[in-house]
Amino acid sequence: MTTTAAAPPVDLGRLWTLPGVYAPQADTQLLARAVEAEGVTAGMDVLDVCTGSGALALLAARSGARVCAIDISRRAVLTARMNAARAGHRLRVLRGDLTGPVAAHRFDLVVSNPPYVPAPAGGRTRPHGPEIAWDAGTGGRLALDRICARAPGLLRPNGTLLLVHSGLCGVTETLDRLTASGLRCAVTGRAAVPFGPVMTERLPWLRARGLVGPHDDTEELVVIRAQRS
Repeated sequence: MTTTAAAPPVDLGRLWTLPGVYAPQADTQLLARAVEAEGVTAGMDVLDVCTGSGALALLAARSGARVCAIDISRRAVLTARMNAARAGHRLRVLRGDLTGPVAAHRFDLVVSNPPYVPAPAGGRTRPHGPEIAWDAGTGGRLALDRICARAPGLLRPNGTLLLVHSGLCGVTETLDRLTASGLRCAVTGRAAVPFGPVMTERLPWLRARGLVGPHDDTEELVVIRAQRS
């Protein structure tokens, strides 16, 4: 069943974030509801890719799952470790590029809220500083395409990937890539949210590229669920 933003918020606990670390927002809540719907239980192995504050990893850990969280940002890694310590949950937090640190491991559930905001081309091929939490290349798919490619190798039989991103990045493309890799997938959550500060600042560029209509003031967020046979 597809969920929407009208559902009550998930209690993510009291989280602390260092400056420059992505704090839980509407996309975090949408993905958190999808995680709850999966019915995470003790004994499951869960991976949180691009963990940020560690909110989703800790949500799974509260259910007794064995959870590994990864982020490329040193500040995010420290933030997630501190939040785990404050909450009293065991959480393995690693620094690395997407799934690199756990490429040889398999999981029952993989969740990810990766960077997905389209960004004007500049002098750097990859974002740096605080923007590393949201910038994802001119098409917004710098991380998404790599996650889609790696997902089948991370999942155990019947394992599930839950992935959230903006509709601006191409929902059909994500579904097509995951299907082509052998996963069964569908959109299971949607929410329309007002543009945040980054999107608002980029509206002229986004409209010039045809990604946003002239009168649009919201973007659609989606959760895609993909399962291995």
